[in-house]
Amino acid sequence: MNQSRRQFMTRVGKSVAFLVAVVNLPRVVWANWSASAFGATDLDTAIVERYGNLAIADSDAIQLKAPSIAENGAVVPISIATTLAAKSISVFVEKNPSPLSCSFNIQPRMNTDVSVRIRMGATSNLIVLVEADGKLYRTSQEVKVTIGGCGG
Repeated sequence: MNQSRRQFMTRVGKSVAFLVAVVNLPRVVWANWSASAFGATDLDTAIVERYGNLAIADSDAIQLKAPSIAENGAVVPISIATTLAAKSISVFVEKNPSPLSCSFNIQPRMNTDVSVRIRMGATSNLIVLVEADGKLYRTSQEVKVTIGGCGG
C-alpha cells in the first residue's frame, strides 16, 4: 500500500510539472514579441517601436532579392543576406496596414541569410533594416503588386 501511494504521488508530481511547463511555454516562445511594433499603422512609428531612435544609414552590405513585379501580393518571396555582424533583420512594407512584416533575431553563430514570403497590399517600397554594431543599416526596393494581398 505504501508503494502504490508513493507511485501515485510521483505520477501526480510529474503531471503537475508537465502542466506547468505547457502553461509557461508560450511566454518563453513569444518572449521577444513586440506587439507595439507589429501593431503600428505607419512606417516611422513601427521603426521607432522596434528599434528606438538608432541612427539609420544606407548600406550596400545588404543584398535584397525581391521581384520587381509581384503578380500576387499575398505571396511575395524575398531573400535577404548581409555581411554585417547582424543582431536583427526586419522587413517593412511602407504601404501595408501594419508596415512591420517580419523580424528575425540573429545569434552570432547563425548565417545572416533569410528567406520569407510576405504579404503586400499594394505597390510599395520594401525596406530592410539590419541592426549591427548599435546602428541600423537600410536597403530598399520598390515592388509593384498587380493583385492585392492584404487589405484588398
